[in-house]
Amino acid sequence: MSAAEVTHRVADRGRQEVWARRRVAPGSAVRGAVPGLLSGRTFDATLPAAVREAVSPRARQALLSAADRLLDGQYDVLGCPRPDIADPDWFHDPVTARRAPQDVLAFRVDHRDESVTGNVKSVWELSRHHHLTVLAAAWWLTGDDRYSDVVARQLRSWWSANPFLSGVHWTSGIELGVRLTSWVWVRRLLDEWPGVTDLFDENEDALRQLRWHQEYLAAFRSRGSSANNHVIAEAVGRLVAACAFPWFRESERWRVQAAAELETHLVANTFPSGANREQATDYHRFVTELGLLALVEADRAGHPLRPGIRRLLASSLDVAASIVDCTGRPPRQGDGDEGRGLVVDDPQAEPWAQLLGLGAAVVGPLSWWPATHPSVASMVVPALAPAPGVTARLAVAPRALADAGMYLLRTPPGDGPEIWCRCDGGPHGFLSIAAHAHADALSVEVRCDGVDVLADPGTFCYHGDLRWRSYFRSTLGHNTIEVDGVSQSVEGGPFLWSTRTDSAVDRADLSEVAGRLQRWSGHHGGYARLDPALRHDRTVTLDRTPRTVCVEDTLTGSTRHTARLAWHLGPQVEVVLRDATAELSWVGRSGAATARLVLPAELEWTVHRGETDPVLGWYSPRFGERVPSTTLVGSGAWTGVLHLRTLLDLDVAAVPELAGVALRAGRHDHGAEER
Repeated sequence: MSAAEVTHRVADRGRQEVWARRRVAPGSAVRGAVPGLLSGRTFDATLPAAVREAVSPRARQALLSAADRLLDGQYDVLGCPRPDIADPDWFHDPVTARRAPQDVLAFRVDHRDESVTGNVKSVWELSRHHHLTVLAAAWWLTGDDRYSDVVARQLRSWWSANPFLSGVHWTSGIELGVRLTSWVWVRRLLDEWPGVTDLFDENEDALRQLRWHQEYLAAFRSRGSSANNHVIAEAVGRLVAACAFPWFRESERWRVQAAAELETHLVANTFPSGANREQATDYHRFVTELGLLALVEADRAGHPLRPGIRRLLASSLDVAASIVDCTGRPPRQGDGDEGRGLVVDDPQAEPWAQLLGLGAAVVGPLSWWPATHPSVASMVVPALAPAPGVTARLAVAPRALADAGMYLLRTPPGDGPEIWCRCDGGPHGFLSIAAHAHADALSVEVRCDGVDVLADPGTFCYHGDLRWRSYFRSTLGHNTIEVDGVSQSVEGGPFLWSTRTDSAVDRADLSEVAGRLQRWSGHHGGYARLDPALRHDRTVTLDRTPRTVCVEDTLTGSTRHTARLAWHLGPQVEVVLRDATAELSWVGRSGAATARLVLPAELEWTVHRGETDPVLGWYSPRFGERVPSTTLVGSGAWTGVLHLRTLLDLDVAAVPELAGVALRAGRHDHGAEER
């Protein structure tokens, strides 16, 4: 931390001690009027009447089906069923079966200790109230009071159970910011419901919570090394609430401060290319979605964000559209926890497609974007403040995001099943702690027609057994080379790196019109702490004609070292290893497919799948879930220079003994560690 950040954190600790006296215990009465409350309150942040009829039948049906499942108790939170969703315990963790603290000063709750809170991410997630925006949207579409009654009952329950500064739900600002955004949309979607005024406008519990949330976020902001997606979500919540609920004497000041903070940090969190700086693709989506919600809300309130922010968000959307594969799936780089800014569609719908649909409606799509489908969000959000699209943008999809270190080698449409390859060659992560980065320098992902062949295993978890957190962010947990049994960067904690390995790109010839070859080269010196001469160079070549991806690695050092080269196969891929040749097979969109992976004979190869001691051979399809997958590990030692060559041939005839192999993507391990 910088000296300034340390000073701010010390000041925050002192403020916590002062604020502790303001804590309200659950069940206790709060005396006096709501401070700063203005008279003559109205809610003007409503939706145009015509937008309801414009929602497509497809989007309408998907949302209503999701809402009905929710009422029936069919709802998952980060991979865990919540059959109590119709009447939830806001402090229950279904992962560990623990109950997080409720009647404790929030500043005394150690939310990083699972023995105290259970899996805190699972506890927090339900209280973002995305399920309530789903039900409110269902009421808005149908007028069916089954939905509104549950929303009202649960909001009253939450407000009663979580008074100011009591319990786990007051321990993290990002949670308050997202929750405020949800409350604004619940009030908006229920505007025509007869009970909405009693629920929000004239309800002291609601009014106190709105004030408490905004007071807290104004006082305790993420700063310095934590000024990543957290500060964005906090600022968006403050801005959206101050615009939609200008009901307090401080509302104008809160709005101005939140807008300025959001503008500053959106710029700071975004590369000039439009890519998010956290080196974590899922957070690119999350931050872009939050930015769009704030942009439209500020426009509606007559206080637009500065013009450059709309263009920044358009650039971020163009990046999002450019990096997806032929099935619309993004890269799996860095951490991802499925964070959402607003959910008014089926919660199980693909969030990346939801983002692009929303972005197309707000800033306009480009001709090369993948096709998008109208959603409820893409209708209701831009309806608040229609605006012209952003022009003068990229004429073609970028293949190289040099500032972010993301490079795509891919075959063009019409050239057979798409080969999509991402190469990692740039900064390790964002800010001093690089909280959501992985030790994945020079790693690659390869997909064939959308199927993970050489896969990034994902994230799985943030808390709990640290073996799993460490594995999924380790060098061995990625398609790159580990030296001397340690990762390129040194872990300092679950969201902290003590050292960081940035990589440099030496060559990037990625244009599909330049010929049949696309080639990328990069290097890093992250292991110089072990040997000043130690360096890893990698070249990746996509050859369109024989449909191959060749990875050439060179390790240089001054003393003897050991190396492990890992190739993580996607969960759909079956493998038969014969010496240094792996025959691969899977079932894709067009039926059975095969490939051959010719491995460097200089290493000794072993097969690993679903192992726990040590952890190896896993794939996380979404946060909180993991499935066994096959990892091929080549081990060896060298002194001086070691050259390794791996060839993935995606144009081979079917292997007879592998024909008809079953798709295995849905097979889960249900061990004690699965979330």
